[in-house]
Amino acid sequence: MQSESVSDVFRVLDLTGVLGNALLGGVIARRERLDPIGFATLAVLSGLGGGIIRDVLLQHGPPVALTDHAYLLTALFGAAVTFLLRVRGRAWDRLWPVVDAVALGCWATAGAQKTLEAGLGWLPALLLGTVTAVGGGAVRDLVLRRVPGILGGNTLYATAALVGAGALVWLSETGHPTAGSVVGLLSGAGLCLAARWRGWILPSADAWSPALVVRRHPHLRSRGGRRRRSGHPPKPAPDA
Repeated sequence: MQSESVSDVFRVLDLTGVLGNALLGGVIARRERLDPIGFATLAVLSGLGGGIIRDVLLQHGPPVALTDHAYLLTALFGAAVTFLLRVRGRAWDRLWPVVDAVALGCWATAGAQKTLEAGLGWLPALLLGTVTAVGGGAVRDLVLRRVPGILGGNTLYATAALVGAGALVWLSETGHPTAGSVVGLLSGAGLCLAARWRGWILPSADAWSPALVVRRHPHLRSRGGRRRRSGHPPKPAPDA
């Protein structure tokens, strides 16, 4: 009974995430000045893409987005809302990050849990949990011929999904799948929101290059300059 109630709660959260990301897809479609088909396409990709990719890779029956009509109807509803109304303003700016973070945590844990139930190990569960959370947005960006936002330059997103999926896998392996679902949701969503608030991003490939370090810390350059101007050669290293 308790597992069924938890499952119902997660379905509500799942559909809430579908709606939120479908609205985001519609907002981007309006920004790109697309027609109604474009609105529907971006809404479906944003809201359902990650789950469809996961279910196709698992090969355990049709994707849930095709067997449960509520998912597709929710995504199309989001497209219709953004086509008819301009979804923007302070209320949207405050609500959207919370809905997005909750959806990310929910999708990451649901994807990891479904992978474990299919008989696969912890590593595929981490992979497909992350894909479930970020796959739709990545596909949407590729359709728009943009570099997917999860690949760098933005606050932690895929990393938050990985943390949420990891919490679910760890607690499930220790015999606490229900607690894992809750902890995974909270940890993934919490890290996503904290990263937005604090501006946390992963370092780029050149973040630790000597030139960039010196540019960020000019006192290192001044020390080196004084040493060179002093005219004293460096002391020879002692013999081993």
